[in-house]
Amino acid sequence: MAEQELIRQGAEARVYITTIDGKQAIAKQRFSKGYRHAELDAKLTRGRLNQEARSLKRCREHGIRVPDVIRVDKDSATLFIEFVSGPTIKEWILASDNEAREKELMASIGQILHTMHSFNIVHGDLTTSNMILDSEGQVVLIDFGLSQVSFSAEDKAVDLYVLERAFISTHPNSERLFATVLESYDSSDEARSILKRLEDVRQRGRKRDMSG
Repeated sequence: MAEQELIRQGAEARVYITTIDGKQAIAKQRFSKGYRHAELDAKLTRGRLNQEARSLKRCREHGIRVPDVIRVDKDSATLFIEFVSGPTIKEWILASDNEAREKELMASIGQILHTMHSFNIVHGDLTTSNMILDSEGQVVLIDFGLSQVSFSAEDKAVDLYVLERAFISTHPNSERLFATVLESYDSSDEARSILKRLEDVRQRGRKRDMSG
């Protein structure tokens, strides 16, 4: 394995570009939290590492485009996954002036999220920075570090709400873009119950905003 190049450090992990078997790969290494009891910290870190790998594998089993899992190194708390080249959806939208293609991509995102939620996978950190437009022009979801398996309409609604807030804070014309995501998402009775729950989540969010 080649030398690693740090490309991002978040609250939970450091992300590197590396090379495995002559191909670029991503190494995501979770680090310990000094404020937690060592045994508990190790258990939580291992649990999140395994959950992320399981979520990625579960997505691929159901035809959702995500990076392939190459290896899980429990000793170093590192997840090695396929490197997906291409701009993030955030970068693409900010540079785009093609409304027809924007609408097509937003509809694709809605379909992807509907499929993901129908198999009870909750991403946990949906933003346009955690979506990549690959070389085939397809949307790839990344960064499942906060993911979980959940049958709860509330959890799925919160997933959508997090994405909506990301659109509002990042993109001009966000209402139009996110409306297309929801139109594409709304294709079953279960989806409609999730969207109804989304309204409740929005109301709670507005109350928090007003109360400071």
